[in-house]
Amino acid sequence: MNPIAYTPAPPYYAVIFTSLRTDGDTGYGAMAERMVELAAQQPGYLGVESARETVGITVSYWADLESIRAWKANAEHLDAQRLGHQKWYAAFKVRIAKVERDYAL
Repeated sequence: MNPIAYTPAPPYYAVIFTSLRTDGDTGYGAMAERMVELAAQQPGYLGVESARETVGITVSYWADLESIRAWKANAEHLDAQRLGHQKWYAAFKVRIAKVERDYAL
């Protein structure tokens, strides 16, 4: 998988998930891999980029707001969100932005 997502010409949407983890893995790594795999199967999914040091940042790209809403409501994703609230995240923030322009090298 390319660490930089290939995205179509704008407009499209970015969901920016910024997080601080709790100590220990406790199943987080496996669930994170499953969520990337599952998201890629969702209608409207365009790609994902992720990095983690002290702060983790995952940006997923979507064709439209309806696709983002459907992903948020996915049953497996809801379970992952619940576990995140309970044990994996000390803090997090989600931002949704419309991408109106992009360029690349």
